[in-house]
Amino acid sequence: MQTTEYLTTVIQELQGMIPQIAETDAEQLVHSISDTSKVFVAGAGRSGLMGKALVMRMMHMGIDAYIIGETVTANLEKDDLLIIGSGSGETETLVAIANKARRLGGKVAVITTKPDSTLGQLADLTIQLPGVAKDQTADAQQTIQPMGSLFEQTLLLFFDAVILRYMELNHLDSAKMYGKHANLE
Repeated sequence: MQTTEYLTTVIQELQGMIPQIAETDAEQLVHSISDTSKVFVAGAGRSGLMGKALVMRMMHMGIDAYIIGETVTANLEKDDLLIIGSGSGETETLVAIANKARRLGGKVAVITTKPDSTLGQLADLTIQLPGVAKDQTADAQQTIQPMGSLFEQTLLLFFDAVILRYMELNHLDSAKMYGKHANLE
């Protein structure tokens, strides 16, 4: 296959993911973001990078949002929201973070391929995204892509859709958001 043929296949795979995402769960996440004072986001590896993209857009919208592990991350308080992206739902560091957030009185939302995972069980809201986790099973989503790429790409696009829905509900537009865009670059 040529590079553009791979791209076409990747896009087809991503399009096939959309009907597998529960709209009610997605709406609940959007409303959870609206109903909290601060939002914290965590993920490991590429899932963590997708989380950083989400936090950046939340900052552009004026949401008090943080990436876990950054030096400027605030403290989580009662009823704050922690969003975790984890394909496997079993990453030990993320499980520890979710447990601590719950002990502190925070709400936990987990986006994963495995809703029955440890993280899925800890969450107040679990959103299942299709994709392939590390421990591929026979019933796993089929993909030409390596490792967790399908989940990670779906996660990024899902986060962008959550942002668009939040913008719609809060009457925000890109022009207004540019007022918070970095200007020292």
